[in-house]
Amino acid sequence: MEDKRDKVLAAVISGIAIGTVIGVGIGLMYAPEKGKKTRKKIKRTVDDHTEDISDWLTDSKKELSKSAKDQKKAFDKKLESALSTVSDETDDIFSALEEKLEDIKKKYA
Repeated sequence: MEDKRDKVLAAVISGIAIGTVIGVGIGLMYAPEKGKKTRKKIKRTVDDHTEDISDWLTDSKKELSKSAKDQKKAFDKKLESALSTVSDETDDIFSALEEKLEDIKKKYA
């Protein structure tokens, strides 16, 4: 489960990085201002959004972790219930077999 979560997180980070590079490239192509001003704007924009992206990634990681824990708890509960049911049914089968064995012993005694 953790491996899957890591892959999703890596894909999200890759998508953000690729989107940023494409956006910067398009912005530079259509920039009406001089390079120095444009670079300052890009740096300011990156600085402004770096914290937002970092916070979003932290929140996403926490949500994924909580979801994984909740799913594990639900799975464990279902597994315990299934094992309990199987155990009860096994006891019933053994009881029925013991009764049949007693009947056979009485019949052939």
